[in-house]
Amino acid sequence: MKIINIAIMGAGAVGGYMLWGLSQKKDINVCVIADGERRARLEKDGLHINNEQYFPTVKTPAEAEGTDLLIVALKYNALRPSLDDIGQIVDDHTIVMSVMNGVDSEEIIAEHIGEEHLVYSVMKVASHRNGNRTAFDPETTIGIIYGERCLERGNERINAITELFTGTELHFRESDVIMSEIWTKFRLNTGLNLGQAMIGCGRGAYRDSEHAAFIRDKLTEEVDAIAAAKGIDLSLADKTSLSGSKVADSARYSTLQDLDAGRHTEIDMFSGAVVRMGEELGIPTPYSEMTYHLIKALEEKNDGMFDYE
Repeated sequence: MKIINIAIMGAGAVGGYMLWGLSQKKDINVCVIADGERRARLEKDGLHINNEQYFPTVKTPAEAEGTDLLIVALKYNALRPSLDDIGQIVDDHTIVMSVMNGVDSEEIIAEHIGEEHLVYSVMKVASHRNGNRTAFDPETTIGIIYGERCLERGNERINAITELFTGTELHFRESDVIMSEIWTKFRLNTGLNLGQAMIGCGRGAYRDSEHAAFIRDKLTEEVDAIAAAKGIDLSLADKTSLSGSKVADSARYSTLQDLDAGRHTEIDMFSGAVVRMGEELGIPTPYSEMTYHLIKALEEKNDGMFDYE
């Protein structure tokens, strides 16, 4: 098995990292999926990644049909509306990797195209996006971790992905415990991403404020309880997964970046999912429920709902 044709769906902060790395590889074909106005904008303006301008090949889902590898890097709220496009791209041999945050994007995609297409993965990149500009530190980025959820499938697909990434500046690692890796990232995101978004502060607050640390810890404890109930052993994840990519104390993670820019966040993927899973399992999640509604209210504030004057 050899991966030659790669399509990236979603060219934001995470998709930009994959495009940056794969653009360094010769003898492969990489495209970004877009149509309509977005395609025209990408073809005209390109993407700026670490102050370098890229003009990737842009294809519609129909034009990308039968690609060898589809990398899904969408915002969570765009995933379900894009399932028909994913279905149009995928054929019998296509591998799909979702490098989205959260713990259920693979499940959502599998409902539409079948779980057999998926190689499970998690991305760790501390990046900042502003319009069509993405910036990250290649050296401190942990990168992409991937593996078969069912080890009985063997290593053929994993070996092909590793061969694809080899020779690029992407940071990557295979894992035999990919679900533990995915949930460890979810745990970090829920604890670190959301508390600072509610406060509106840099990451250093978790060290400097007992109150910020309290919020982080309570959100994390709820994720731990749900993971345990689902049989996810977080201790199996590599020790490097216990923390995110190294960032400055002033770093503002994706949820706060979205609020700063007046965008809607991915809170449904974080606290929304925790609350839903807690209800299914009979596990109380009061801190996640409060966080969910608080960030939804901040989105409404950005939308102008509270401009009473």
